Amino acid sequence: MAPVQVGEQLDHYRIDALVARSGMASIFRGTDLRTGQAVAIKIPHPEVESDPVFFDRFRREEEIGRTLDHPGVMKVLPNEDRSQFYMVMEWVEGRLLRQILNEQGKLPPERAVRIALRICEVLEYIHKQGIVHRDLKPDNIMVDDEDCVKLIDFGIAAKSGSRRLTFTKLSQVMGTAEYISPEQVKGKRGDARSDLYALGIMLYEMLTGKTPFSGENPFLIMNDRVLNNPMPPREIDPGISPQLQEIVYRALERDPKSRYASAHEFAWDLEHQDQVGVADRPEQRDWKQRRTPGRRRVLFYAMLALIPVVIFGLLLLVARRG
Repeated sequence: MAPVQVGEQLDHYRIDALVARSGMASIFRGTDLRTGQAVAIKIPHPEVESDPVFFDRFRREEEIGRTLDHPGVMKVLPNEDRSQFYMVMEWVEGRLLRQILNEQGKLPPERAVRIALRICEVLEYIHKQGIVHRDLKPDNIMVDDEDCVKLIDFGIAAKSGSRRLTFTKLSQVMGTAEYISPEQVKGKRGDARSDLYALGIMLYEMLTGKTPFSGENPFLIMNDRVLNNPMPPREIDPGISPQLQEIVYRALERDPKSRYASAHEFAWDLEHQDQVGVADRPEQRDWKQRRTPGRRRVLFYAMLALIPVVIFGLLLLVARRG
């Protein structure tokens, strides 16, 4: 299938402008010619349409997007009569949180809390529907002029109770290195508390202008979060209150059982900071002590990353023999 061009008509939609392009798909602003409404159209690149991993991710995103109905979730519109493989979504005015952070570096605490509260509201809704996003990051959050948010890209989301093992789950179980939870680093599927951990990372980033864990490659970033403690936010910006710093620490607990149990609980602390007790945390004192990963640990995570590659290779081999 030839790439779609701006100005072209695709079934009932006119392609008006290219909005974003990734390694797997392009997103266009379009017009529904039946209603005149603006829409977002996500079209995979021709070379990946036959990729079973991408197909599963694309199908999952479409399926979940049609199921969820909340102003904080980008809605996927029904489109059964397609002449090719693509997805139509509501058009959302605003910018990615990533773009805002790239421009401003960090946000005033009041705005960071406001955005975090609105993300909590959306997470509370999707978690009640049994959905875990699993790839929460500034690149997947749209923010409008009023700081209202919309979550996008549910391609690696998981639904509780689902036992079907897909190749997407194998290849994307860990999400994005900077925002992945410790339990996901260890190869576990993760649950709602993993999303809350990722929100804790984003709150830290919004307050300080940097993510709490770093490294020269994804494996070292993941090891840093398992072995070391981040620089306390107040060391970077003393204007951050002790209570807000405590909220960040509670969200970033390594053990999910010690973390916020729900988005509602996280939001309550953000809304009642004057009632948040500040703990005497050892991680505020020993954060300068840095441990480096052993060779075995690095090899372990490298092997985890290679699993989907091996499986995909076996799939291709079986398909060719068939």
